[in-house]
Amino acid sequence: MQKSPVPPRRGRATVGLMLANATLVEIRIHPVKAEPAVVLGRVEVEADGLAQDRRKKAAVHLVGEEDAATTRANLVLSIPAASLGELTGQVLAIGEVRLGVLGAAGNCAGVYAEVLTTGSIARGDAVTAIAP
Repeated sequence: MQKSPVPPRRGRATVGLMLANATLVEIRIHPVKAEPAVVLGRVEVEADGLAQDRRKKAAVHLVGEEDAATTRANLVLSIPAASLGELTGQVLAIGEVRLGVLGAAGNCAGVYAEVLTTGSIARGDAVTAIAP
């Protein structure tokens, strides 16, 4: 299922440099509120979020490695946390999935994203910005 992509905000060259060698470090779902995360090696990403995850404010919550321990984000990326905001408006490819980065995750670290293309992702998948 595809949705219309989020319009780009930053130049692809800048984002491309930031994402050079970026990978998906960890996949986490939170099926029960206030319970510890379940860490997965692979997951199906559905139109409204990760399979078996409890539905929240946004389909997907992305965070950098240094903020992973203090958030309930779904996807931990090998990107500096301070750089995540620069992804707003970009389309990210991770495995078969395409995510449109919406912006800051409210009072939490990281950014929220919508699912543009469903599919499978796995720990270690490359994270790249693609043309919307």
